[in-house]
Amino acid sequence: METTITHLKQLDPKGSYTYADYLLWQFSERVELIKGKIFKMSPAPSSNHQRVSLRLTRQLDGFFYKSSCELYVAPFDVRLINFKESTQDRNIITVVQPDLCVICDKTKVDEKGCLGSPDLIVEILSSGNSKKEMDIKFDLYQENKVKEYWIVNPMEQTVLIYVLKENQYFGMKPLIMESKLESPTFPKLKFAVKKIFTD
Repeated sequence: METTITHLKQLDPKGSYTYADYLLWQFSERVELIKGKIFKMSPAPSSNHQRVSLRLTRQLDGFFYKSSCELYVAPFDVRLINFKESTQDRNIITVVQPDLCVICDKTKVDEKGCLGSPDLIVEILSSGNSKKEMDIKFDLYQENKVKEYWIVNPMEQTVLIYVLKENQYFGMKPLIMESKLESPTFPKLKFAVKKIFTD
């Protein structure tokens, strides 16, 4: 019989888990599963993180509203799959919750979230998660062929954009407050960076 997990302490931090296990976890802490390993998410996002997320949501929703693509905001499970394995829950070992993501292939969306790679992922750095977003998730999203990845840094008020070309990410010039953001994947998506960081 499958056991429902109600406390994070019931899990082995060095253990290896699947999405089938993840579905049984009913504790308050938010976690992500990356290649079978548990990664604790930061506590409730700071007020500044929330403000930046809301401003980004406004920009992206304004662009993608009524388009063939859909915008999703965390918490929203994205199950990244190994195409050599089946897509059954027990074979999925990566579940992440990007701050924002855009999905153009609506067949990837089901009642559990997204099964497969979004077209655009946006992660907003906070003091406790920068290493994960800059290193682990960079590699993860590149391996899973996410077309475009934005890393937004509220502390430095900068945006880094990486675009997938021939299965490898290439970075654009870092964007600062005075810059204009222009998406390579969605050429008509353009707005001033200052709109993310100021009212």
